[in-house]
Amino acid sequence: MKVKDEESAGGIVYKKFGNQTLWLITQHSAHKGWVFPKGLVGDHNPNEPPEQAAIREVKEEGGVEAKIVNRQPVETHYSYKFEDTLIKKTVLYYLMEYISGDPADHDWEMMDAKFITEDEVKKTLTYKSDRKVFAEILHNKLI
Repeated sequence: MKVKDEESAGGIVYKKFGNQTLWLITQHSAHKGWVFPKGLVGDHNPNEPPEQAAIREVKEEGGVEAKIVNRQPVETHYSYKFEDTLIKKTVLYYLMEYISGDPADHDWEMMDAKFITEDEVKKTLTYKSDRKVFAEILHNKLI
């Protein structure tokens, strides 16, 4: 079996709504899982820095403009099999603050995108790696 290393970047985006903090999550069109928006670094531009890829992916998959508020990403690792290749994935998630836009403007890769409360995020995220990253963001009180 072939092995391939991939690096992705994405955003954990929050929006202040009155005294409440809402978080952006997206539902993937192919596997239907609820995730944070992310994608391959350099798939459009081979010299793309991870921060730029994260901002781009939040716009594409989440439909919103956001800015990075903490340049130190939370990193996660996982592997999965695709056809005859084992993909070893590293994902860099940046904490971001919502600027503008509507999650309904997401691209075809996602079937849904929305802002929800912290408790709803914890109940809705599909993958352990995303729940762990979100817990780290909350634990470190990075906002």
